[in-house]
This record gives sequence, structure tokens and C-alpha cells, in this order.
Amino acid sequence: MKRTFIIAEAGVNHNGSFELAKQLVDKASEAGCDCIKFQTFKAENLVNKSAKKADYQIKNTNNDDSQYKMLKNLELSYDKFSQLKEYCELKNIMFLSTPFDLESADFLNNLGMTIFKIPSGEITNLPYLRKINSFGKKVILSTGMANLDEINDALNVLKNCDVSLLHCTTEYPCPYDNVNMNAMLTIKNKFNLPVGYSDHTQGIEIPVMAVAMGAKIIEKHFTLNKTMEGPDHKASLEPNELKQMVKSIRNIELAFGNGIKKPQENEKKNIEIVRKSIVAKCDIKKGEKFTEENLTVKRPANGISPMRWDEIIGKTALKNYSSDEIIVIP
Repeated sequence: MKRTFIIAEAGVNHNGSFELAKQLVDKASEAGCDCIKFQTFKAENLVNKSAKKADYQIKNTNNDDSQYKMLKNLELSYDKFSQLKEYCELKNIMFLSTPFDLESADFLNNLGMTIFKIPSGEITNLPYLRKINSFGKKVILSTGMANLDEINDALNVLKNCDVSLLHCTTEYPCPYDNVNMNAMLTIKNKFNLPVGYSDHTQGIEIPVMAVAMGAKIIEKHFTLNKTMEGPDHKASLEPNELKQMVKSIRNIELAFGNGIKKPQENEKKNIEIVRKSIVAKCDIKKGEKFTEENLTVKRPANGISPMRWDEIIGKTALKNYSSDEIIVIP
């Protein structure tokens, strides 16, 4: 089985600090993730200055700032992103960042990013989709808040790109009864493209479940500390949890196997121990008939298989048998 591509979503959990961003790279690399993803934007290109914050943003930032002011404080400069890409290479983990405006998309393309992650909020942004399509690169498209028609419309724009689709519920944190993981299979069957899951639930159970259901990509928010102030920290994993998620996913990958149903090498040694043979239920004298009253089945399986029971019943004993003795037929 091809390895699940695991994206550690740092997002804006660096709180605008380059040093915190580097620490997030360290932790994602240590956890064994395939890549770490940030968010690249200029607040003035992303949101108007009067836009209100989402409920979860208000709750997690503890102030009355506008969405613009919040995002302005979470920006990293293009120069810092260039340095982060170099730092990721040093730490042997892929650098990704989601652009949230056209200028940032051009910057990341010129930076040499080979995969573009399109967030759920941009799935209906035609100029943005056309910009990403012009790069002709691999695309991971999140589908939070979208229906099948909207996904299809976006795919019709992204004709030059190799697209994978992520099922997603855009709520932070996402309640378990809003996950609707079967929708990931609906997306897979409808569009015949690789699918994955972008997770906003608390804990690691749901992304692990998604891999068991066929997700090829997992994206999960993580932070250095859930108690930090910021819009996404509380719906994120801490480094030890991220490491456990990666370990659980890798274990599931091993468990898929090749699909051929036959005894595994490790279980062959147990066949004789746990299966059974036909044995004498009581003492049987030579010349007596084998019956259901004087035969039974017991471990180990070093004699005649109980599957031959009907064949043995009615035959004549060619020797004396003691109780529990294995029956032998020439």
C-alpha cells in the first residue's frame, strides 16, 4: 500500500513569530509527518477591514479585534517563508503553504512549491482557481462547506492540475456527529480521484478512521501548546499527539496487507496447537465400530482432521485405543 501523505497543518499557529514557526517545523519532522503546511497571505488582500471574526475566532482570541487586525498579527513576510522553506529542507520535511490571495500564490509558485493546497474557502473563487490552474502543478483541494456541484465546478477550472480531494467539515473544533466520513467515499466514487481528509475534530481517532476507510492524504492542525492564544490552537494537536497520530496511521498501513486470504507466516506455527484432531472419547477395542458415542475432537491437530468426521464414523478400529488417543486410519 502506498503511504498516506500526512500534512501537519501549522497554519497560523506560529502567532506571527518566525521562531515559533521553526519550532513547529522541528516538531512536525520529529513526528514523522511528510510535510508541514503554513498559510501565506497579506491581510489587506484577504479580508476587508470591517469583516467580523467567526464565532470560534472570537472565542479563541479573547478580544474584539476585527478579522483584519487578527490576521495582520498572524502574517509572516515572504522573506520569512523563503527561510522556512530552506529550514524545512534542512529538517527533511516538505514545505507547503496555502496561498490566500493571488499575489501570495505567485510568490509560492516562484518559490518552487510543487503542490498547491487550496483551502475550502477558495473553492468558489474563480480568479483564484484560474491562477492555481495556470501553474499546472499538483493540487490538494479541500471541500469543506461544498456540495458536489461546487466541487465539479472547481475541477472544471483546474483542468491543468493533478487534483486530489479532501473531505472536510469547516468547523473548529468539528463535533463527531458532523464529520460525515461516508461523504469522503461519495466524493471518491463521484469523481474517481484520490481522496483524503482534512480534520478539525479533537483527538486522533477520526483521521485514523479516515485512513482505514481509504484516505490517501491526512491533514491535521497542530500546535506547540493548545493553551496559546490564537484562532486555531484549541482545535489542534500538541506534538506528542501528532506523533501518536502518525504512528497509528503507519500501523494501519501495515495492517492492510495484500488482500490474499491465506495463513500468514507468523500464524502457521499455531495451526497444530489450536486446531483439533479426531480422538477416542473412551477406550475402544480392536474390531469395534467408530461411532459418535466413542469418538470426539480435541487439540492438537496432529491427527485426522475433524472435517473427515463422516468418513471415519462407521469404520472399524484396527487396534485398541485408550481414551484421548489420536485415531489413525491407514
